[in-house]
Amino acid sequence: MAEVVRRIGLSLGADICWPLCFEGILRDLKLALPIGGDTVRFAVERVSIEPFDLRQPVKYDLVLDRLTHWYHTSREWLKKAVVMNDTYLFNNPWSIQSNEKHTSYCAMMRLGLPVPATWLLPPKDYDYEAQADLRVTLERYAKLFDLGKIGAQVGYPHFIKPYDGGAWVGVTKIDDEAQLRTAYDASGRRLMHLQRAVAPFDLFVRALGVGPQVHLMKYEPGAPLHDRYKVAFDFVSAAEAKSLTDICLTINSFFGWDFNSCETLRQDGTFYPIDFANACPDSQVTSLHYHFPWLVKAKLKWSLFVAATRRPMRWNLDWKPFFDIADSDAPFAEKLAGYARIANRRFDSDRFVDFCAEHLPHFDHVAWEFFGRQEAKEAMRKKVAVLFPPHEHEQFTEHFWGLVQLWRRTEEERLARA
Repeated sequence: MAEVVRRIGLSLGADICWPLCFEGILRDLKLALPIGGDTVRFAVERVSIEPFDLRQPVKYDLVLDRLTHWYHTSREWLKKAVVMNDTYLFNNPWSIQSNEKHTSYCAMMRLGLPVPATWLLPPKDYDYEAQADLRVTLERYAKLFDLGKIGAQVGYPHFIKPYDGGAWVGVTKIDDEAQLRTAYDASGRRLMHLQRAVAPFDLFVRALGVGPQVHLMKYEPGAPLHDRYKVAFDFVSAAEAKSLTDICLTINSFFGWDFNSCETLRQDGTFYPIDFANACPDSQVTSLHYHFPWLVKAKLKWSLFVAATRRPMRWNLDWKPFFDIADSDAPFAEKLAGYARIANRRFDSDRFVDFCAEHLPHFDHVAWEFFGRQEAKEAMRKKVAVLFPPHEHEQFTEHFWGLVQLWRRTEEERLARA
C-alpha cells in the first residue's frame, strides 16, 4: 500500500479567517484514508503569484480559487493548470469569465425560473476616440430610445444595476422616471440592466452552494453588512427548502460552479431568483458569523472528496440536457426536479455522501472542537482588525465569536440527535 499525498491549493485574495480555519481543521483531522489500495493523506498550501512557464508542472490536485473573477494573472495560471495539468478548479474559470449575470438571467429564464422582467440598456456614454469605427456604427445602427417608456414598461419600482456586477456596486432602486434618468446618466460606459423589483416581498433567502451541499440563510439587505445574514430557523417550509435547494444546485451545475450563491425573494408564496451569478461569494466571518462554520466545513469536505477520489473536472458545460427538459410540456415543478437530478449526477451527490460517511465520520466533531478554540477566535480577530476601526476590534471579535459559539451549541444538539 503506497503513501500518496493529495495537494490542495488555496488561491486567495483578501481572505483571512476562513483559510486559517480550513487549514486548522484539516490538520486536526489527521487523515490517512485507505483508497484504491493506497493510503491517502492531504496537504494544503497557499498559491503564490509569480511568472510561470506554460509547460511548468502544477503540483496541486485541486485549487480552491478566490481570484479568477477579477485577477487576470491568477486566472490565466489556473486555466493553464486545468488544460495542461488536469488540475481540478473551484470554479470553472471559463464559465466565470464568460457567463456574467446577463447570461445567467437569460439561461434561467429559458429553464422557466420566475426571474423578474429584465431589460438591457446600451451605455449612456461612449469613448469614440478609443474605437475608430464606433461613431459611424452608432450613427448607422443605434436607435434612439425613450428611457421613460422603457422604465414604465419594466414597471416601478425597479433596479438599475450593472449587467455583470457584484457586491451591490452600482445598484440603485428606482421609484420613478426622474430617478431612472438620473441613475442612467450616472452609469457612464457600463451596460446596465433594468429589473423589476419584487415588491413587496415577505422573505429574502440566500442559498449558499458548495458542490452538492446547500445552506439556506434568511437575509436582510438593508441591515449593516455584519447583520444581513440572520440567525433564523424554520423560516421556510420543507417543500420551499427543497425547491430553493434544487434551484441553487441547478444554477451551479448548469454553469460549472462548485461554489456560488443564489438570492431569491418570496412574494405571494413564489420565490423569484434575482441574483445568482455569485461564483466566489462572501466567505468572511464578519458577514456570515453564525453561518461561517458551515461554509468552512462545506469547502473542506468537498475539497477532500474531490482530491481523494480524483474527481475529474467537467470542462464543458453541456446545457442541452437542461434545455431538453425546459422545452418539454411538463409543469415547472417537474422540470425543476429534473434539473436537480442532472445537478446531483454532475456533483456525484450520492458518492459524496457515501465518502463522508466512510472516511470522515469524525469530521463534524473535529470541526466543532476547533471552533471552540482560541485558534479559531484569533482567525476571526485578524479579519475584524482589517475591517473595523481599532476601538471596535474587541467588541466585534466578541460579537462574532459569540455567534459562532451559538452555532456550536445548536450543532452539539444536532450531533446528539444524530
